[in-house]
Amino acid sequence: MSRIGKKPILIPAGVEARAEGKKISIKGPKGEISHQVRPEIKVEVKENQIFISPETKTKLTSAFWGMDRAIIANMVKGVVSGFEKKLEIQGIGFKAALEGEKIVLSMGFTHPVKLQIPAGIKVTVEKNIITVSGIDRELVGQVSANIRKVKPPEPYKGKGIRYVGEFVRKKMGKKVVSAAA
Repeated sequence: MSRIGKKPILIPAGVEARAEGKKISIKGPKGEISHQVRPEIKVEVKENQIFISPETKTKLTSAFWGMDRAIIANMVKGVVSGFEKKLEIQGIGFKAALEGEKIVLSMGFTHPVKLQIPAGIKVTVEKNIITVSGIDRELVGQVSANIRKVKPPEPYKGKGIRYVGEFVRKKMGKKVVSAAA
């Protein structure tokens, strides 16, 4: 039995949920989002609550049950308040700019790196902070991971793109190690 899957999801005021077969749609003040649930899972909307239950018993049913419940709960939270991730750029000469629906990153390569911003995601750039926000938690996390992947923080000086508050363990360089010996 899934402990997470058993909990019903409360639908806040101003949010509308519809379950049509294996597809659930949630509409709120920030937008509308839908999700196709696994075939082993059944979704019902009753009295301002969403109930998730297993239809069949397999080894992975309880895992899918809890996962689908968490995804639907994140959808409800997303249409009410949204999700946001912040990345910071560390390093001299490294910068980011927006060009229409693309983010242009100058990270010390021979060319600027251009990344397409998907629909439903809003990206803002202020000095060295990139803010990625939207109603879909998975998409916000994937876009911010793709931006970070362009130049992850290196372990010697810590230069690169990192999440705000991320701790990067730094290594000692050759000169420091040889002087200590």
